[in-house]
Amino acid sequence: MKHLGIGIGWRPQIAEAVEGLAGIDWVEAVAENLCPGHLPDALVRLRERGVTVVPHGVSLGLGGADRPDAGRLADLAARAEALDAPLVTEHIAFVRAGGALTASPPLEAGHLLPVPRTRDALRVLCENVRIAQDALPVPLALENIAALIGWPEDELTEGQFLAELVERTGVGLLIDVANLHTNHVNRGEDPSRTLDALPLEAIAYVHVAGGVERDGVWHDTHAHPVTRPVLDVLADLATRVTPPGVLLERDEAFPPAAELAGELDAIRATLDTAGLRAPRRPAPAGKSPLPDRPPGVGAAPGPTHIADPRDAPGTRNTPTGGTPNTLAGGTPGTPDTLAGGTSDTPTNGAPDTPDTARARERLALAQTALLSSLTAGTPVPAGFDGRRLRVQARALVAKRADVVAKVAPELPRLVGDGYWEAFASYAASRPMRGGYRQDALDFVRFLLDAGRPADPDTRRALARWFKERAGARPPGRAARLLRTLTRAA
Repeated sequence: MKHLGIGIGWRPQIAEAVEGLAGIDWVEAVAENLCPGHLPDALVRLRERGVTVVPHGVSLGLGGADRPDAGRLADLAARAEALDAPLVTEHIAFVRAGGALTASPPLEAGHLLPVPRTRDALRVLCENVRIAQDALPVPLALENIAALIGWPEDELTEGQFLAELVERTGVGLLIDVANLHTNHVNRGEDPSRTLDALPLEAIAYVHVAGGVERDGVWHDTHAHPVTRPVLDVLADLATRVTPPGVLLERDEAFPPAAELAGELDAIRATLDTAGLRAPRRPAPAGKSPLPDRPPGVGAAPGPTHIADPRDAPGTRNTPTGGTPNTLAGGTPGTPDTLAGGTSDTPTNGAPDTPDTARARERLALAQTALLSSLTAGTPVPAGFDGRRLRVQARALVAKRADVVAKVAPELPRLVGDGYWEAFASYAASRPMRGGYRQDALDFVRFLLDAGRPADPDTRRALARWFKERAGARPPGRAARLLRTLTRAA
């Protein structure tokens, strides 16, 4: 694994500033926001200067119960090849639930949600990682996520979960020190103890980002300056191992270039100071920061399905809807030593073993119950903190409203000051059923069905907007009355 150095998250809003920053060795771009055949000119210029670009995916949902979607994997592979990237990264999270495994409607979270740290979840995640590794042309590294909620039946600590994942799959780790701090505040997890358990030689690179605390809850906003506690976690990690790369993330409320440069200087100073402190734990002989792919991993990804870039909003962690998954596969792994069992990894292209299939079913039921509670207002699953789930549900709604406003910037202008309240009313019990473009259409249909806003000129403008994008006439008053009577019946 090549040494990456100091980098920054590339976003279109700060493309010019990033080009002008001194000492930038590499950048990371949200994979779903890139079209391989039409890369942004600013990103092309950076590549021509020798700046490494790493695609960072947000929509695979490898921690979900379903197998990874073939189209999404092909998209990620195509972006890695178009950028000549040394690796790709994703998240240890689930982003959707429901569907065939639960015989229920599919649900989209619109954001990254934590997986339970159970033996079932670990078994499923490892198999999904092996499937992804088999489809990607470059190594894969996975990021620990920030969480507002925790699962009541966790069987492993964060460090144990990550260490066992690496042991079984050889996947790399993208350690987000801001997320470690977030989980310290929100879930009482000690970042230092997590770092104690990690296989440091598996670290591909590190994320640093800002956030804010409100009412005892830390929100990983990526819209605020990096705080001292986050830099302290970075320093703790850097006294143990020299990270191959460190990257500053900023996704909202972009400051002037001088402020970004100041945050990068603070990261450099933290690393320099940590380098003079405690000796590092040496990596095992022969190990690289990101292990080479196992034999047989890295086959051609198959036909490339390019997602519509208009459906990817330029913000972080905003997965969109997808197509049914069809890709099977994986590579042999190591025994389930921590789970107390033996490996049941199928051969490449084979279906799940009975044990893995049953684990998928149990995980699917648990994740669907949680996501339904968060997005559709169904009862809180047993063992969860209802108050904290309400915080998470409001965060998901706010995220959806914000991204819809970016995907369809006409809507906040048309609806006016009542946009956020109206969207919250719409989303309170209506889960996403597709991508954010579909969410925008569904939101406008909801307003028109309810005869909102009160101003007839605004309603007519919304109806025109809907018709131009949906290709169909919104339901009239008679159709709405019929629908109401049908629902009542």
